[in-house]
Amino acid sequence: MIKKIFLSLFIIITCITIAYIVLLYKDLSTDIDKVKHYTPKLASQIYDRKNRLIANVFDTEFRFYAKFDEIPPRMIEALLAIEDTLFFEHSGINYDAIIRAMLKNIKSGRFGEGGSTLTQQLVKNVILTRERTFSRKIKEALLTIQVERALSKERILEIYLNEVFFGHGYYGVKTAALGYFKKPLSTLTLKEIAMLVGLPNAPSIYDPTKRLDFSLARANDVIRRMYDLGWISKEYAQASLAEVPVVYNQTLTQNIAPYVTDFALRQLGNIKDIKTGGYTIKLNIDLDYQAFAQQALTNGYNGIQERLQKASKTTQDEQDDVSKTDTFNGAMVVTDTRTGKILALVGGVDFNKSPFNRATDANRQIGSSVKPFIYQIALDKGYSTATKVPDAARDFDGYQASNVDKSFRGLITLQEALMFSRNLATLNIVQLVGFNTIYNGLLDYGFKDLNSDMTIAIGSLNATPLIMAKEYSLFSNYGTRLEPTLIDSVIDLEGNVFTYETQQESIIAPEQAFLGVSILREVVANGTGRRARVNGVEVAGKTGTTNNNVDFWFCGFTPDVQAIIWYGRDDSHPIGQRESAGLVAPPVFAEFVGNVLRLDPAQRKTFPVPEGVESKVIDKYRFYYTTTSPLPSGSSVGGEQDIW
Repeated sequence: MIKKIFLSLFIIITCITIAYIVLLYKDLSTDIDKVKHYTPKLASQIYDRKNRLIANVFDTEFRFYAKFDEIPPRMIEALLAIEDTLFFEHSGINYDAIIRAMLKNIKSGRFGEGGSTLTQQLVKNVILTRERTFSRKIKEALLTIQVERALSKERILEIYLNEVFFGHGYYGVKTAALGYFKKPLSTLTLKEIAMLVGLPNAPSIYDPTKRLDFSLARANDVIRRMYDLGWISKEYAQASLAEVPVVYNQTLTQNIAPYVTDFALRQLGNIKDIKTGGYTIKLNIDLDYQAFAQQALTNGYNGIQERLQKASKTTQDEQDDVSKTDTFNGAMVVTDTRTGKILALVGGVDFNKSPFNRATDANRQIGSSVKPFIYQIALDKGYSTATKVPDAARDFDGYQASNVDKSFRGLITLQEALMFSRNLATLNIVQLVGFNTIYNGLLDYGFKDLNSDMTIAIGSLNATPLIMAKEYSLFSNYGTRLEPTLIDSVIDLEGNVFTYETQQESIIAPEQAFLGVSILREVVANGTGRRARVNGVEVAGKTGTTNNNVDFWFCGFTPDVQAIIWYGRDDSHPIGQRESAGLVAPPVFAEFVGNVLRLDPAQRKTFPVPEGVESKVIDKYRFYYTTTSPLPSGSSVGGEQDIW
């Protein structure tokens, strides 16, 4: 009777177990798809225009993918030697290994050792969790059998070596090889291979950047196992055992231009998997230019800090200026004058201290940097570079203003007025040309949110350095405004290339734009921008200062390169009473361009003169003119177009 009861219970339990397994087996198709259609998270890479790595970007797993053909045969042998010697012979489950593990677990009295094959490990990593329960073990076995049926052995190995964690933040063997040894898989030595395949078993214990001795010992076990199996010669084994590879302790991102990287990712925000899709992102950035810009901006920053420290010994106001140095910072945007491509972008002096990108997001008053656009509007309305205007106070529709030096120069030419950034002469030009004409002209040039009063003449409007790079291309590109363009192309895993073209808009005729360029060239040669001069190349540009020395700008260009430089405090307090735009920013431009010319000596040295432009020397200056903007009549400046 008891035997019948036990037999019945056994049959019932067996049937239930079989039914459970059958139901479970039928319900595994979705899980199997995770392996059959394996799509791991892959890091994307950002390169400069010379194909130099700027940064690796990723979400939660830093991984580069290696196809099976990329994986060295020795790596397969080393992996099988230490993990699953009979991999190519079993059907997914090594029953002998499981029995040996069970006996050891029974003997030790705990569930410590497993007999998992590589296929089982793959199932654990891709589909299951690592919990140790009976039901999970059954599911693992069923999934393993199905994976072996669905995929080739080579594909299983490929997925395994790309999926597993190798410590130090590296997922996949290709990532680990580049991270630990700075080598592609094809150039790894046997010792390096053995160190890598030994890592997944216990990544934190065998991490060679932290426990090199442990890692080497584990690798030596792999090599000895390969020798015992007859897979390598004694000589090869001995040489490999003696080797101690160089191991690199690197950061994951290797981000050498963080402001650039952050801006690029922001611009590519429409690509949802930009950090996980394994994209190759090509930027217009030149890392040499980027380094030059960062160095020049930092040197300028340090120079200002030193002057503020010295000045702080004299007055309380200047001591207060120094106390605010933590908020003081700068930014710089460099573009190609003919294409608008962004060659360098620096959003601050130190990204680690402040990741806020001032080049793209600091919307600041531009001060006198706006004046060239006002003068250009006047030129396009028929005034000339030699037309005289009064540098004197008058009623500016109720607006009170003065020159920085509190003096008056009387009648001066438009060229001289801009050269020396005369506020009163500029305000007189606005009244003579007409406020509405100037206001609408600035809107046409692309400026936004203008005040409806005379303050726009001396720069009450706001812009970021990036916007100013766009606006000044009106001069540096001879009348065609260029949208500064950071991204050149994006390539996906299938090799599809998506290119990014520069948006451009023709605003004024080249010959008219050159009149503005000719004056800006004089600003640097003889005016407020003298400290931006560079031997051997013509430079044009304009300084910009806002009220109370809150913001300092220099917007300058050579025939081939344009650079917008800004300094200020993030809290908009004054920089220092003894500072000025001509002292602060132009030297940064000169240092940068000097380095660029040493790197690229073939750059153009002079500004080309478009057809339809003539010139005449009057007194000590050369004045350029066109049929739209003719010189005043007579042999000397004066006459019909002198204005009072």
